Amino acid sequence: MHIPDGFIPLWQAAIYYVITIVALYFALNWAKQNLDEKRVPLMAVLAAFIFAIQAMNIPIPWGTSGHMLGAALVAIVLGSPWAAVLVLTVVLTVQGFFFGDGGITALGANILDMGVIAGFTGYGVFTLLKKLNLWVAIFIAGWASIFVAAIAVAIQMALAGTFPADLGLFFMGLYHGVIGIAEGLITVIAILAIQRVRPDLLLWSNKGKAEVEK
Repeated sequence: MHIPDGFIPLWQAAIYYVITIVALYFALNWAKQNLDEKRVPLMAVLAAFIFAIQAMNIPIPWGTSGHMLGAALVAIVLGSPWAAVLVLTVVLTVQGFFFGDGGITALGANILDMGVIAGFTGYGVFTLLKKLNLWVAIFIAGWASIFVAAIAVAIQMALAGTFPADLGLFFMGLYHGVIGIAEGLITVIAILAIQRVRPDLLLWSNKGKAEVEK
């Protein structure tokens, strides 16, 4: 899903950078008000995990690449989509500058897609569905986060004239619709593991709420 250099014109890339910088401003404000000494290490662990799962790339015809994201996982665990923006910004910046995964000019677009859009989609779906069934909500949140982000990439490519809209939407949606199943399952498994070992780290759980109230 990483957009390389040259796939979008510089004027379009600049717009995505501006949007991303604004999002980062709000994300940093959230971090100042909500992160504590117990959740900062958790963010680092999640960032390392996301770095690993994003390393498995599948080339997509009439698209960029397909891989899992982890944005919904971060947003749900830390209780805010702004957490996903921060973690994905760090991961994507390291990938772009040191590993050549995603272009530097397209970094703003990549953070927008995989951090902002995926994070807010995943957390929004989780918030809407968690009262019906917690684990189904988590699974659908993981799936929706990657699918919607992939559609956003396809739209950006169409606006840039890189790929036709119909082919880009079809292939990016198809591949990530399938990859999203793995994303949903991994999100469920990871959160289930955290809930069993350290439920106090989950702000939406009973123990997590109790810790915040202390």
